[in-house]
Amino acid sequence: MALHFQSLAELEVLCTHLYIGTDLTERIEAEKALLELIDSPECLSKCQLLLEQGTTSYAQLLAATCLSKLISRVSPLPIEQRIDIRNYILNYVASQPKLAPFVIQALIQVIAKITKLGWFEIQKDQFVFREIIADVKKFLQGTVEHCIIGVIILSELTQEMNLGLSNPGNYHEFCRFLARLKTNYQLGELVMVKEYPEVIRLIANFTITSLQHWEFAPNSVHYLLTLWQRMVASVPFVKSTEPHLLDTYAPEITKAFITSRLESVAIVVRDNLDDPLDDTATVFQQLEQLCTVSRCEYEKTCTLLVQLFDQNAQNYQKLLHSASGITVDMAIQEGRLAWLVYLVGTVVGGRLTYTSTDEHDAMDGELSCRVFQLISLMDTGLPQCSNEKIELAILWFLDQFRKTYVGDQLQRTSKVYARMSEVLGITDDNHVLETFMTKIVTNLKYWGRCEPVISRTLQFLNDLSVGYILLKKLVKIDAVKFMLKNHTSEHFPFLGISDSYSLSDFRCRTTFYTALTRLLMVDLGEDEDEFENFMLPLTVSFETVLQIFNNNFKQEDVKRLLIGLARDLRGIAFALNTKTSYTMLFDWMLYKRYPTYIPILQRALEQWYGEPACTTPILKLMAELMQNRSQRLNFDVSSPNGILLFREASKMICTYGNQILSLGSLSKDQIYPMKLKGISICYSALKSALCGNYVSFGVFKLYGDNHFDNVLQAFVKMLLSVSHSDLLQYRKLSQSYYPLLECLTQDHMSFVTNLEPPVLLYVLTSISEGLSTLDTVVSSSCCTSLDNIVTYLFKHIAKEGRKPLRCREAAQAGQRLLHFMQQNPEVLQQMMSVLMNTIVFEDCRNQWSVSRPLLGLILLNEKYFSELRASLINSQPLPKQEVLAQCFRNLMEGVEQNLSVKNRDRFTQNLSVFRRDVAEALRSDGSTEPCSLDMMS
Repeated sequence: MALHFQSLAELEVLCTHLYIGTDLTERIEAEKALLELIDSPECLSKCQLLLEQGTTSYAQLLAATCLSKLISRVSPLPIEQRIDIRNYILNYVASQPKLAPFVIQALIQVIAKITKLGWFEIQKDQFVFREIIADVKKFLQGTVEHCIIGVIILSELTQEMNLGLSNPGNYHEFCRFLARLKTNYQLGELVMVKEYPEVIRLIANFTITSLQHWEFAPNSVHYLLTLWQRMVASVPFVKSTEPHLLDTYAPEITKAFITSRLESVAIVVRDNLDDPLDDTATVFQQLEQLCTVSRCEYEKTCTLLVQLFDQNAQNYQKLLHSASGITVDMAIQEGRLAWLVYLVGTVVGGRLTYTSTDEHDAMDGELSCRVFQLISLMDTGLPQCSNEKIELAILWFLDQFRKTYVGDQLQRTSKVYARMSEVLGITDDNHVLETFMTKIVTNLKYWGRCEPVISRTLQFLNDLSVGYILLKKLVKIDAVKFMLKNHTSEHFPFLGISDSYSLSDFRCRTTFYTALTRLLMVDLGEDEDEFENFMLPLTVSFETVLQIFNNNFKQEDVKRLLIGLARDLRGIAFALNTKTSYTMLFDWMLYKRYPTYIPILQRALEQWYGEPACTTPILKLMAELMQNRSQRLNFDVSSPNGILLFREASKMICTYGNQILSLGSLSKDQIYPMKLKGISICYSALKSALCGNYVSFGVFKLYGDNHFDNVLQAFVKMLLSVSHSDLLQYRKLSQSYYPLLECLTQDHMSFVTNLEPPVLLYVLTSISEGLSTLDTVVSSSCCTSLDNIVTYLFKHIAKEGRKPLRCREAAQAGQRLLHFMQQNPEVLQQMMSVLMNTIVFEDCRNQWSVSRPLLGLILLNEKYFSELRASLINSQPLPKQEVLAQCFRNLMEGVEQNLSVKNRDRFTQNLSVFRRDVAEALRSDGSTEPCSLDMMS
């Protein structure tokens, strides 16, 4: 279809082919015509024609689609034209508030995009696109229909602005904007306070229509369900005697959601559309919103679901017994059953969010019976009769049932088991746990090649294994005993190393062994023989790896074996939180077979250092072994285990560090997975060792052992290969580097002061840049590191005049640091400036942390502090200057020239008052804008 159409009728034919046409060829031609229309000089006039004279909602939708694509192009429209489009759409929806919901949604998305893309544009000294706030207020103050449109505008603006947060430079502006949109999160209260039955009715109709046209307005479903969730949840707190009608309309919303999901399946299958069920994050989000709404007038919801489930289960069984095999009808029926299982799980889980009765529990039992019967039907037919989507839905249901009716919170008299006892013989949660474990074992046996099902199954097993009461019950179940004695690929294929499994699929093995080890430890005690038996499959794997390495063949097999082993062992180590249990694993790995197994891992790092799929699991295993969680690494005083463990970790970090630096320069998309991720894990492991209190590091130097010095040098080499921007850009890297630096400045300042001046400058610059980051974990860690350095320097200067008898080496270290600071005075000055800016102008969330190094900086450089103070005071009008001067005098009142804990606490208290008083002074009337305190620029 070439762009020859001029009339409205021809444009509407295009709409028909594009949105509701069934002919694939016509739809493709329509899509081409749409692109031609967008590039046409007549695009805007044709959009206006469609909006003003179009006879169908699809004509209006086409106009909105064209406008959205037009304003999203790389070459933006002139600012005046974009302002005109925005104003036109605002007037259009204001004058026609009863448009189809998906049309309103699409048009408002255009407004949201225009607002975001033009957020920083100025015309006549004004941010013209920020006037949208005033426009929204007009809608919210209008009729009920206009109020709803205002709500949708707020929702879309919030959604669109959140997409802009990926640009760090715009972060502050977007945060301020989102704060102004806080009304968006008070919609439930807004509607309930107004108590307009008409509002409820109109929002209900709008929601139902949106659910029915889900393919055109997917985003609106999220916001509308959020609104209904909040309104229903607020019903118990409404004191007004006026009828709110939620008990009338909430069941209608639930029914509309259920029926629309089921009806969507046929459209998805027959038109080969993207299946909403594949977007599990969105599905779970919507189901969690629905769970509260669905429990309002629960009898209606339950009756509807029972009817639909029975009808669809019967149709499914008929298709199973038919001779036609896998057909379109079967795919549709399976999709509907998947939705129904998800929905049953959702309403059962809703018991925790809404007032429930014995009758409601009995209804849950009625619904749950049907899902448990479906599980039996599906598993009986394995492996021939299987459907991934139904399996994932079943696992969702089982998890919701677990949260609601299994465990400590369960009431023994719950009516949920009355019907289940009659139909299934399930009388209590012990029987349910048996059913759970049978299902888990079945999935692990038959779904080995389906990563989503295996992963979700193992997550369910992991959730079951948390909590001592449940563990005691689980270990008595035959299926659990079977797993503990048969965790091999022969019984559970996902533990195999076949090429048919992706290396990323191996991740689930860690979860499996974490849960399995928790189960093992329930009755293990100190039985080392039982532990050895449990570890036997891993022992065999390690011996196999050793043979292959020695014979130098099938390198791909050995790599897969090692990846699996590393992930298995990490899962085991994670579950061992006592000294006794951890020591069993330690002995298995590093003592009874030392040094056979650990060098294998080191050799793997040497050989495959450029393959993160191999190095990451090994490094993560090492990092887990170094964690002294619950004091599990507190070995006996006569034991060398702590030193032995650290030596092996040192070798691995040094090996990896040296090898990874040989990769040279990497592209932006490669640098994190190929290099920075591994470095961050090494830093995390080293930090755990330094702060674990299970190694006396002075021993290494005393006995001429260089493992400690080697690993510190490896730390420096890796650090210097990373840019400051990368340190802060990659969150996992920054959250491992800065806490490690905190440990080094706290206990190993002799190492820090020994660094070459360029290296020390790099480290201090990284602290300075980290101080102003929005990540409070990083900024607080930087404050602590800076405080350690400043305190060390202050104490050295304080002692220098007295010349006491002290360690000559320590004196030299202090002198080196002092000399460096004298040569580079701007380093500490810059950090003082950053901290003062944070206190005075920023939303300081870690004020206590900021206060600790700030006092030392002031005492070390009082002259520069005076300059900062004068800079701020002089930037203000005369009436404010004396107020600010008094604030600074109050800040140092009662503060002495030392860094004692008492003096620090006094300064911290003063700083809190200072921040409040300065903010108040700067907020008061005055024409001058406060300036930044950064004098270093």
